[in-house]
Order: sequence, then structure tokens, then C-alpha cells
Amino acid sequence: MIVRQLFDSETSTYTYLLGDPDTGEAVLIDPVIDHIERDLQLLNELEMTLVYCLDTHVHADHVTAAGTLRSRTSCKTGVAATAGVACADTPLRNGDRVTFGGYTIEARETPGHTSGCLTYVVDNGNRVMAFTGDAIFVRGCGRTDFQEGDPQTLYRSVHQQIYSLGDDAILYPGHDYKGHSHTTVLEEKQHNPRLNASVTEEVFVDIMNNLNLGMPKKIDVAVPANLGCGIPAAPENESESQVPEVSPTTIVNRSVWMIVDVREPHEWEGELGFIAEAERIPQAQLMDQANEWDRNTKLLMVCRSGRRSRNAAAELIENGFTDVSNLTGGMIAWNEAHPVADPES
Repeated sequence: MIVRQLFDSETSTYTYLLGDPDTGEAVLIDPVIDHIERDLQLLNELEMTLVYCLDTHVHADHVTAAGTLRSRTSCKTGVAATAGVACADTPLRNGDRVTFGGYTIEARETPGHTSGCLTYVVDNGNRVMAFTGDAIFVRGCGRTDFQEGDPQTLYRSVHQQIYSLGDDAILYPGHDYKGHSHTTVLEEKQHNPRLNASVTEEVFVDIMNNLNLGMPKKIDVAVPANLGCGIPAAPENESESQVPEVSPTTIVNRSVWMIVDVREPHEWEGELGFIAEAERIPQAQLMDQANEWDRNTKLLMVCRSGRRSRNAAAELIENGFTDVSNLTGGMIAWNEAHPVADPES
């Protein structure tokens, strides 16, 4: 198997190209939109045809190239079914498999960094290779304090889904900040300060709950973009779908709709705030809850700028909801149309 590890220096992100030299089929894992031309050039040099772009999760620090590469190469895109990416071609669940050439990639659900994380496992001859995203790094792991992350869940994911691959399994992380390229299960059991064999679940949870890290600089741009497969938003006068749009300037009686805000929890507490009447449901959890609703409910979907909510609305319509609209411009436009009065004025 051809294996290439590519690097984005701004975010310390690894992209992986896997190829079958016999068939010329290839897969990219965690492609970064800033490096599309680099990756396409490498595929061309190796005489490879891209058949899949796979993301390990909805990234908060960079925008995926998956959607753009799909447009340019006709590859399929894949991400966790629980990640809430309605535009993905292949929503993957634990044990699902995709193939390229004579090789098979197994998706293992490894949530904890976010609620929708996957590790991709490939048998390469007599050696197991695992592309772990942010579940585990070389001597570290991904944080657990946003996007429905949970330290207890991450601890169990690593021990049950990654360490179970065997001590010789090679682990390829989604990031590295100290110059490492890969590791093994045995090395991490012995030397990972957070996840070595002597660290209990209780101790790990305490470690992760006391990291006190700042939010990623690009989270408010990256997460919405990645929920849309990384494809740049269309101009305001260009329709992306058949979802009806409602301008915030026309809204007087909010009780007409069931308003649903699909942003992340940290955004609800941010400077844009939220509409008081809104149900707050992160996009990744939307369909699980929506399945309990009446399909004829009059819904108004809301996010930061109107993009995520449009995607969410389209997914609801595809699942049989008959009266779904999108708030044009999201909370940015809402706050312009409905400014909060100064209590001292």
C-alpha cells in the first residue's frame, strides 16, 4: 500500500493519502482545504484516482477539503453518521467498511473529543494501521470541552476501540505538535501521560476537566463550514436548495414557529446570544430529536449565519417534514433586525 503523511503547518494537522498501486485507487483522510492543489498534484504524480475523502470528525481548527475535492474528482465523502453532516455521501457507523482497490477501511466509532469521531483501521499486510483523528495523539489526546466532547467517553473509546487493535498496531494521529509522525498501541500504553496503562478513568477525567484551554481560533468558521462538507457558502442571491427563507425583519409573532437553533452550546453563550423561544439542539443531535416531532410542525431553523440551519432544514425536508423554513442570515441578521434595548437608555 502507498501511504503518504502530509502536513498543514498552521494547524499541525496531518492528512493521509492511502493508495493501492495495483488498481490506482486512493483515499484521503482529513484533507485540508488550503492544500487542495498539493494533494491533487500528488495524486496525479502517483497516477492515482481519488475514490473517497474521509474525515475523522467535524474539525474545529481547519476547513475540510472533502466537498471541494468531491466536485473536482467525483470522489465520495464520508464522516461519522452522528456528526450531523447532511451533505456527506457516506454516513459511517461503527463497523462500516469502505474499499479502495484491494484494501478495506473499517470505521470504528471513537467519540469523546467530539460526539461524532471515527478511527479508520486498515490491514496492511501483517500490520494494522489506525488513523485516529483526535482520539489519541503521540503521547497525548484531543481535548473534550466542546462539540459534545466527554472525557469519560474518550477514555472508553481509546481503551475499547484503539488499544484493542493489539500492541503492534501503528497509530497515525490527526495532529502532532512536537515533531512525531506515528506511534504504536504499546508505546501509548507505556508512555502516554494521559492514557498509559496506569491512568484510571477517574484520573483521566480529572486531567481533561482541568486543561483550561482557550477555544480554537477558527472554531466559529470551521465548524459551520465542515457541517457543510467544507464547501464555501453560496452568495445570498443564489439558492442552495428548495428551503424557504424567512427574513428576520419580517418576524413579529415568534409563536407561529417552533424555532430550532442548531449551533453548538458555546455559541449560545457567546456574543450573538440566542432567541429566547428557541429550542437549542446542536445539529449533530437534530435528527435524533426530530424523529419524535410531528412532521407537520411549522419549523424555523436558526444558526450563526444561516448556512448550517439551511442544511439542517434540507435534511428535515428530506425526512418528511412539510413546513420547514430557514432564518436568512442567522443570528447575525437577527441581532441587526431585533437589537436588544440598552437597559440604561
